[in-house]
Amino acid sequence: MRVALVGATGMVGSEMIKVLEESTLPITEFIPVASAKSIGKKVSFKGSTFTCIGLEQAVAAQPDIALFSAGGSVSLEWAPKFAKVGSFVIDNSSAWRMDKNTPLVVPEINATTIGDSKIIANPNCSTIQLVMALKPIHDKFGIKRLVISTYQSVSGTGYKAVNQMNGERTGAETEQAYPYQIDKNCIPHCDDFLDSGYTKEEMKMVNETKKILGDDSLRITATAVRVPVDGGHSESVNIELNQPFELDEIVAALNTMPGVTVQNDSKNNIYPMPLMAKGKNDVFVGRIRRDESADNAFNMWIVADNLRKGAATNAVQIAEYITANKLIQKETTV
Repeated sequence: MRVALVGATGMVGSEMIKVLEESTLPITEFIPVASAKSIGKKVSFKGSTFTCIGLEQAVAAQPDIALFSAGGSVSLEWAPKFAKVGSFVIDNSSAWRMDKNTPLVVPEINATTIGDSKIIANPNCSTIQLVMALKPIHDKFGIKRLVISTYQSVSGTGYKAVNQMNGERTGAETEQAYPYQIDKNCIPHCDDFLDSGYTKEEMKMVNETKKILGDDSLRITATAVRVPVDGGHSESVNIELNQPFELDEIVAALNTMPGVTVQNDSKNNIYPMPLMAKGKNDVFVGRIRRDESADNAFNMWIVADNLRKGAATNAVQIAEYITANKLIQKETTV
């Protein structure tokens, strides 16, 4: 099976390479693809060195699967070209997520929505970890309203942001990714502001959650904050249900969800943290407690490595599902 990776030299692209190396995909040909300024750069995959090629050459190679992590404008222009030559495109940008004809997929939740689609959207990183924890709860009790506050890693912005934070810590001169210092600071500003006062990041979580869970009746509000960590994203979520519940029922429901690990022992200081989530594929949930100010409501804390399950791992899991269910011919791996 031939796999192209568009955006192979970026932060998410580099993580995708690691996840592909760990995956069970029967890859016979790895095709790294980069922007014009990065064509010719070398990347390593499974102990071999590969040279990045351009998009036109990659389309001509007709890969079975093309993983995209190169930004929305690139995806809008090039994803249809790959799809036209028969490639399955798994796109990590926001370009196709809310398109009514494009499935927005978290494999543990709604892989069957892929159907005959050639272009599949990978959700926003914050949305993925959120819906992984919400799915079993919504199925059992029905969710009425969500209040979400995120604490998002600088790695979600890319290399430039990580370099800014590290430069601020060491005194090195770096290019600014944010309008303010991020080290020793929290910036309540992820993505661009909309006329409503919300940011695009906040509204992605609102709209994508409804689409993935298949429920437009959900009432959701969100505040997204950038914090000076690089291990993963954290979320404080207040959840109002449609019916009464017991906390042990919530924990039991979460324990049934593949890819979710419950860390909920406050007496022993056991709870999820981005430092511990870094490099792991699971979504971690803890601090589960009843909201004593509202009926049928509780709080929980959700953490995941935003470059892993929030991006690379989810995309590769979609590729694995396609391979298993779309009858792509399996060949000997490299």
